[in-house]
Amino acid sequence: MPFFEGSRGRVHYRRWPSPDSRVSLVFLHGRGQHTGLYHRFGAAMAARGVDTWALDHIGHGLSEGEIADDLAYLDALAENARHLVDLAGGNVAVMGHSMGSATAVHLLGSGTTALSTVLVAVPPRAVGHDDLVRACTAPTLALHGIDDRMVPVDGVRDIARGVPNLTLREYEHAGHDLLHEKIHKDVTDAAADHVLEYA
Repeated sequence: MPFFEGSRGRVHYRRWPSPDSRVSLVFLHGRGQHTGLYHRFGAAMAARGVDTWALDHIGHGLSEGEIADDLAYLDALAENARHLVDLAGGNVAVMGHSMGSATAVHLLGSGTTALSTVLVAVPPRAVGHDDLVRACTAPTLALHGIDDRMVPVDGVRDIARGVPNLTLREYEHAGHDLLHEKIHKDVTDAAADHVLEYA
């Protein structure tokens, strides 16, 4: 199993390779999850021609460290994500879910560049309008379930309003964990279409 030395210990990561891919995707999962839950997603993206990489966040899955809930923890997550972007190399897009979306915004707002970005269930309590403006220098697709009780869509509508390069797509009868709900294929296709359009 592959690891790298991260900001707070060893970080486990996975790759779903796609032969002759013209773009790599770095996927950042949400709080309480790990990369082992995303084999279906990674394989589907690879089948679409997107070389897909993902890591276990600090204190999640097989990665070392303790889970925290402060800005220093988000900084540490973004540092590890930056390392995975460097490992993927070449043309890279970034995608995150929930806490992973906040990590992606933090990463991209601090100087890391991507061809495109996909944010799933981005949490307004961790990401503000100005954060999105700084991060969304590349075409960004935000995906959100209208029935999300953990991150209500109204807050996302507020912070996304007027952000250049950002498109918000909402899904009816869908909650917080879009990649594990009945509409997972539609969400995966939307992500792949977006990433490949700007590759």
